[in-house]
Amino acid sequence: MHDSAGELVAGRYLLLDVVLREEGRTCWLGQDSALRRPVVLTWSRVAAPAPAAEESAAGSEASASGDRLRGETAAGRAADRILRAARVLGAACPGRVAAVLDVIEEPGSVWTVTERPPGAPLTDLLSGGPVAHVRAARVGLGVLDVLAAAHGEGLPHGELGPGQVWTDEFGTVTVTGFGQAESADAPRLTAPAYASPEQARGEGGAAAADLWALGAMMYAMTEGRPAVRDRGRLDATLRAVDRLPIRAPLRAGPLAPAVQGLLRWDPVERIPETVVRESLARILRQDLEEAEAPGPPNVFCGPGGDVTERQAGARRVGHAPGGRLSARPVLLGGALVATVAVLAVLAVTGGLPGGDTTGASAATSAPSRSAGALPPGPVPTAPVAPSGSTPSGSPSGSPSGSPSPSGGAGGKLPDGFVTYRAAQGFSVALPRGWKPVDTQASGDLSYRVTFGASGDPRTLAVTYSTQLGPDPVAVWSDLEPALRAATAGYRRVGAIRAVTYRGMKGADMEWYSGSGDERLRTFGRGFLVGGHRGFSLRWTTPAVDRGTTADRRALDAVLTSFRPPAG
Repeated sequence: MHDSAGELVAGRYLLLDVVLREEGRTCWLGQDSALRRPVVLTWSRVAAPAPAAEESAAGSEASASGDRLRGETAAGRAADRILRAARVLGAACPGRVAAVLDVIEEPGSVWTVTERPPGAPLTDLLSGGPVAHVRAARVGLGVLDVLAAAHGEGLPHGELGPGQVWTDEFGTVTVTGFGQAESADAPRLTAPAYASPEQARGEGGAAAADLWALGAMMYAMTEGRPAVRDRGRLDATLRAVDRLPIRAPLRAGPLAPAVQGLLRWDPVERIPETVVRESLARILRQDLEEAEAPGPPNVFCGPGGDVTERQAGARRVGHAPGGRLSARPVLLGGALVATVAVLAVLAVTGGLPGGDTTGASAATSAPSRSAGALPPGPVPTAPVAPSGSTPSGSPSGSPSGSPSPSGGAGGKLPDGFVTYRAAQGFSVALPRGWKPVDTQASGDLSYRVTFGASGDPRTLAVTYSTQLGPDPVAVWSDLEPALRAATAGYRRVGAIRAVTYRGMKGADMEWYSGSGDERLRTFGRGFLVGGHRGFSLRWTTPAVDRGTTADRRALDAVLTSFRPPAG
């Protein structure tokens, strides 16, 4: 095993700094010396099958040779599992599972080389003491989204622990380590303090064991200590997991019922993923409502010293007086109206009317190809509100907003991003220099604002709809035929996935459009804000750039910073 900074793994990957050492696993920050890009290298022990009886009787030399052969075979199988899991989960939950770049086999172990996820392992966060229950719920929900997608593909993790979860200050969650467990019944090899009792007894555990590990991680975050202390030896720690009772959490607050429900000794009694999701979502919804609750009146002193309420901005834009909603459907209902086709084309093509769509993105880590435009053709027109009656209230009918360099809606922003506060009432972090390049609106207060910049092939489309069904997955499913009909080269990537976004029900869908050098990839997240109202955020980028570190960082900034209008 390579164990010193400065060594090369497979003659290519330079070891720099150890991020994590735990039972059966060591994680390094490193560099791909061929492509000069940062990577993470993880050394993991793999389980070798027991020797046959005749081999044991053949003597020590034969036994040693057999051990090496079994270790090489086990490493080869582990490499195959890791690569298969990476392919499946890369499509099922893109950007949330670390992209596997290479797997190097050694007798009895493997090195997994991945892109460096945003942030640091959860172990770093745990070393700082207890974490607020809201942040623990946010991290937990991010992990649960990945587990739900993986379990849906028949891929339990089996070795989940804080060393396999990376998170950053923006709330991004990335999970690593899928495919290391040989099977659902395989013995636990790493992070034994987060093994489930059935794993500790050598009975495997599959998806139920992953849920136990999730509960154990949320326990450790809120309590500032693990549910089961690592005893220093694998067998001793596993005995403690199976036999010792767990003290009730004292600092978990409203998160306690979910944590205790996940840490039930009998896997049959553990609460299911759907119940956990609703519990965590409720916590985040409550936190969001408290953060966005109206504060004291905005006041100023008049000429005579009288304190009067400021009228400017007193009424939120984008909503009808009294909260009344129009009955005419826009994205979902008895039929899909023409608005869908227009807005779908704008989202997929990323076209910037009157702007140059060529050139490379300044934010990408590799040169971007020209986005170009889709082949010209007739596009159905949507009903547009008359000038002066758009949801923004802008006399010109073209909403305007203002960028702010502060963190604003999303807290501290990555370099090169500013918070844009739209006239419609929402706010979102955008790359510096971006602005609205097109706005579509209809008489029922629905709208779409597309952001971009000349010379940047990427776009962000923010769509607000007033008549949506209760299931975001169904909303995307009903919209897909219009996307396919209106989009050249349309191809969906993976399944439509249910998610919880800031405590709200949502769904993610990704698709390709265009072809060749002009191939685009769009990530869409739709979510409900209440009363049949909802938003979708569609991030479109050249397909060759999708999933790069710069692309994930930009998309994360958008998703973590977006705030819908209050009210």
